Amino acid sequence: MNPDGAATPADLDFLRRTFRLAAATRAAGKHPFAALVAGPDGTVWSEAGNNALLPDGDPTQHAEVLAAARAARRLPPEQLARCTLYTSAEPCCMCAGAIYWCHIGRVVYALSEHRLLALTGNHAENPTLALDCRRVFATGQHPVAVVGPLLEDEAAEVHRGFWR
Repeated sequence: MNPDGAATPADLDFLRRTFRLAAATRAAGKHPFAALVAGPDGTVWSEAGNNALLPDGDPTQHAEVLAAARAARRLPPEQLARCTLYTSAEPCCMCAGAIYWCHIGRVVYALSEHRLLALTGNHAENPTLALDCRRVFATGQHPVAVVGPLLEDEAAEVHRGFWR
């Protein structure tokens, strides 16, 4: 995992893993988003699909929040600072806050918030906030490196036909 901003082949592999998890999440009747947290050695510490769809879900249970929280229960902040959160779509401001508070040091995302909005439109189940995750992280006291968007066409596939 390359902290300087360039995507590595491993980064792309982990993103594709989130796409497969997002597809499984969609097949389970939930919003097609997924995230995972991996260490610098490639160990996956947590992964999660979105569970925000009511009535059984919780609007705060975005995949990034779930994956970050699960990793934070397993690792201390100094170890999380060397981890990367991979996500099928750019973290919203809520998710960026959770990533920041969990001390995860790097984010690699696929689908940009702008591209996601083009796919979902003004959908009641995805009221997009036009706030780039980089802007959220830039307001913090510790750095969070961000790489993305990457593989947007591949990431968009799981959303086709979902947001009707």
